[in-house]
Amino acid sequence: MRRGIGNLGILCGLIAMAGSVTIGAGGFGAPKNGGGGGHKDTIGHFTFRDINGNTYTQQQVTAHKATVFVFLSCQCPVSNLYTPRLVSLAAAYSTRGVPFFAVYSDRQESLPDVIAHARQHGLKFPVVHDDRNVIADHLGAKVTPEAIIVDDTGTVRYRGRIDDNAVTTRVTAHDLQEALDAVLTDQPVVHPDVPAFGCVIRRVAVPVAVLPPGVPTYAHDVAPILRARCEGCHRPGEVAPFSLQTYQQASAWANDIKRYTQNRQMPPWKPAPGYDAFTDEASRYLTEKQIATLAKWADAGAPLGDPHQVPPPRKFTQGWQLGEPDVILTPTQDYHLAADGDDVYRNFILPANFTTDRYLSAVEVRPGNHAVVHHVLIYIDGLHAADKLEGKDHDGEPGWTSFGGPGFVPTGLLGGWAPGNDPHFLPPGVGNLLPKGANLVLQVHYHKDGKPETDRTRVGLHFARGPIDKRLSGTMVLNFWFKIPQGDPHYKVEAVTPVRDDVHVLAVTPHMHWLGREMKLWATLPDGTAKPLVWIKDWDFNWQASYFLQHPLALPKGSKVHLLAYYDNSANNPRNPNRKNLRQVTWGEQTTDEMCVAFVSFTRDHEHLAHKSVPGVKKSIASGQ
Repeated sequence: MRRGIGNLGILCGLIAMAGSVTIGAGGFGAPKNGGGGGHKDTIGHFTFRDINGNTYTQQQVTAHKATVFVFLSCQCPVSNLYTPRLVSLAAAYSTRGVPFFAVYSDRQESLPDVIAHARQHGLKFPVVHDDRNVIADHLGAKVTPEAIIVDDTGTVRYRGRIDDNAVTTRVTAHDLQEALDAVLTDQPVVHPDVPAFGCVIRRVAVPVAVLPPGVPTYAHDVAPILRARCEGCHRPGEVAPFSLQTYQQASAWANDIKRYTQNRQMPPWKPAPGYDAFTDEASRYLTEKQIATLAKWADAGAPLGDPHQVPPPRKFTQGWQLGEPDVILTPTQDYHLAADGDDVYRNFILPANFTTDRYLSAVEVRPGNHAVVHHVLIYIDGLHAADKLEGKDHDGEPGWTSFGGPGFVPTGLLGGWAPGNDPHFLPPGVGNLLPKGANLVLQVHYHKDGKPETDRTRVGLHFARGPIDKRLSGTMVLNFWFKIPQGDPHYKVEAVTPVRDDVHVLAVTPHMHWLGREMKLWATLPDGTAKPLVWIKDWDFNWQASYFLQHPLALPKGSKVHLLAYYDNSANNPRNPNRKNLRQVTWGEQTTDEMCVAFVSFTRDHEHLAHKSVPGVKKSIASGQ
């Protein structure tokens, strides 16, 4: 019965019948050893077709000791991460007579979407387009990815997650594999119903007959929030895996919008409200009232409201957001990223080849592949210390890998990029010095998406125009000497740095690794007055950023900048890379090490450079040229 996707060229003629399903009395069941949802234990009579037009019946399913239905989505990033291991599992168990079916039940995903996704992700087992959610409803599937095992009696023996971690190297429980082995050896499934995690299956919408008073609508209440806070990333060609520009798109994701905004995973804005204010805050922070509005809208069935009230989509600048740069730096060749596994932190040398000092007013990063570029940092290498690191991995790819830092001691930090962070011009008269002969090192954090990808990220430099009065300077508040005991869930680290001149602080950049849970930065004036800088109460290494103050903070000489951080080195920290073998953790650049540092960008009040920056010829430079 096992069939591959086959010749996709014949599919145009099969669209009318592909994915059709007929379910008989009894429906699909809950796991025999447990589970809920009100479903019966057996699957009942049914037939369905895959995207190649092949028909399957209950008799064909129960002719096998075990059959696996895996629910997938074209748009869910968690689902995409699982496709390589599902391909491997299906191939391994095919030798034991176990067929796999990939079922796409998302209402937003058309047959062409499903066909393209299955091809791109190399699915070799039958694919079903469940466009009316019939199979999902009767099997009780709720999220993607989710696996369901049916045995040779038509009984549902397992429903739930594939394993316990979307990143292959962090998996500790192989739930689907263990359940399959139990069914094939006539043993009971120890855990027959393990909640799956991922994206909620967006089922066919049920129209809201009567809208109760006070219920938010998309047109009047939700669309303005999504336009202002989400559309910058959730639109075609940007980093988000799906768009939120229309009612059809937003309503399909309503339950996920509720869930991710309530736990503040989205939008990715980490600073605590009210503890200083930042330039990007207005476009990324959701108030409690806005979060409640999104939740009420989802709970009410995501009603549209009056379509005439829907605000028009935002207009975005195409290409370089600050205009064409004076110089564009790019690696000489693409970087190739594997389909799955740990995230990759790859560094690329970008020779600037400037024969004189140059002051920059802005730096803009253009990711080459938004699907996998998570964030970017740009270091200044004035001593060419990185030259010896090129090619050290011997993997045939440009650059080298590192974690936390770039693998050498940089002479400066030029800037960076993260989703939702708009590029900025520095204030008039302020410039960021790029010394003559210095190289740049581009560190790109890649997040894998379940299929092989390539990237060549570019950096645009804007030269400062007009006289430069002040140089953008930087310092660090850090603690090298901490020793986090194994098992300690709330270890405190402190640091302080004196202010030796009258300065104005423009930006702050906190930095920790996986054990970090909280970091607070503030300054005290010579008279003891405290001035807030930034407070990250729920640190996430994946969402670190530089935070530019709405109003530069004046700090007189004799002030102090304080840092307070907390770390969780316990086995209960799911991000702890040492949780299987707890150990004391100290400063270091490896994944298993930690850091405690905050970068502070400032200008000196007494500095008056009267430096005339000369605009250069616009050009593009490739690394190594």
